[in-house]
Amino acid sequence: MQATEIEFVFEPDPDGGYHAYAPELPGLHTEGDTLEEAVSNAEEALALYVEGLREEGRALDMGVVRRTLPLPA
Repeated sequence: MQATEIEFVFEPDPDGGYHAYAPELPGLHTEGDTLEEAVSNAEEALALYVEGLREEGRALDMGVVRRTLPLPA
């Protein structure tokens, strides 16, 4: 099944702004001075990442399994 959405994580940077990455896509990182800029940059980075995969004839293969675990008491 082909993914239709990719999850990004946006972490506040101690020096200001946000660092963004997609856990399922190795090497896909970006940043922005504001959350809105980081989201815009993430959209652009994702488009370039997928374009690169297609040019190389590679599939968007994600084998990441996510589970939510409870915090210890």
